[in-house]
Amino acid sequence: MTAMQAVRGHPNGAMLTVWVVPGARRTEVVGFHGDAVRVRVAAPPERGRANKELVKHLSDRLGLPLRIMSGAGSRRKRLVAPGVSVSRLVELLDNIAN
Repeated sequence: MTAMQAVRGHPNGAMLTVWVVPGARRTEVVGFHGDAVRVRVAAPPERGRANKELVKHLSDRLGLPLRIMSGAGSRRKRLVAPGVSVSRLVELLDNIAN
């Protein structure tokens, strides 16, 4: 599995598909889950806490602003990186997922 399979184009930039595992010991990118990047999140899935931690962690690690586009109540989420090309997001993701 490669980062390229988790990233798609979006009219506003690039879209990233993630699979979230809430309630972990620490927040970290741990590889892939099908066509999504698998991320363990230390926060519980209550009142949006896991979503906030996910967005903050990935934004910090990638150095990009991200926002949840769909899947806020699901483990499978789509995040958009406005103004970022698919190739740039894949490059940054490869650096943190391997």
